[in-house]
Amino acid sequence: MPDDTIPIHYVGTIDEAEQLCRSHGEFWVSNCGCREGNKKGCARSRTDVCLMFSGGQGASGSGKREITKQDVATILEEARSKRLVARPFRSDDRSTIDGICFCCDDCCGYFLDPTEVCDKGAQIEKTDMGKCTHCGACASACHFGARKMKQGALTVDRDKCYGCGLCVDVCPVNCIEMKKRTA
Repeated sequence: MPDDTIPIHYVGTIDEAEQLCRSHGEFWVSNCGCREGNKKGCARSRTDVCLMFSGGQGASGSGKREITKQDVATILEEARSKRLVARPFRSDDRSTIDGICFCCDDCCGYFLDPTEVCDKGAQIEKTDMGKCTHCGACASACHFGARKMKQGALTVDRDKCYGCGLCVDVCPVNCIEMKKRTA
């Protein structure tokens, strides 16, 4: 019986997505249902970014096909370069991780529909404000509203941090790191 109190999706970093992929030997990909359903398409990335670890897994979009490890590496690199959020998804009974959606704020229902539920990731940002230059690069990359520029200074609302790590990837002075989230 599924535990409906646990959301299907949770947020992770691209590094965590790579680690999940290393623990599997076979992969399938399908088009993202959000990208297919959005009449304007996606301005951020390719359409086929829903990665699955089982051929029996259902897909939200069309075009499901088996892919190679090199194809997976290409998807992960695009996710990193296009600043997509890794959202691993659980099986219906929530007992296993069945795959990873790579989402963006341009067309994905998760970011456009405030009622969509997703768990925060296992990690949270830690910013060394003494090293921060307040350039705003991380604020522009944050899809969750955890990082904002106010009167030329960076503010961080850690309660809004979902642990995607996009801020780490864009910080030019390396003052942000991901740490284990504590209860």
